[in-house]
Amino acid sequence: MKKTLSQLTIAYYAVYITAILGALAGFYILRNGFSIDPQSQTGIVLSSALIILIIGSIPLALALFNRYTKKLVLLTDETEKFQKYRKAGLMRIWVIGLGLVLGIVFFYVMQSQSMIFCAGIAAIGLFFCKPAESKIISELKLEEYQD
Repeated sequence: MKKTLSQLTIAYYAVYITAILGALAGFYILRNGFSIDPQSQTGIVLSSALIILIIGSIPLALALFNRYTKKLVLLTDETEKFQKYRKAGLMRIWVIGLGLVLGIVFFYVMQSQSMIFCAGIAAIGLFFCKPAESKIISELKLEEYQD
């Protein structure tokens, strides 16, 4: 379980580091004169795509992960259970984290306040993915787990 927890924690914080790097990249892109008008056809398509991505991916990722962990409870092999949980947890973190990183980059590139709100929504969704030993025990119903 410790290996699963540490890998999920690394991925969780890696998304935030990637978001900071995305902010730096967006700042330098904007500083070099590249920007997209949010009212242009390209700006509308990009912002609409990001909004659809965030609105669709967050509830879908959280719901599918919840449904998948209920199936994992039935597995008897602990190693397989943790491997599948880790894989699903990483997928959930990266799918939701993608919206956060893109929201921050698009905020700088388009100078649109709605993009920072999208990034904020993704950050809140990512908060629900924060790995913790107690969450793993609860989700996999390992009440009698001794490390």
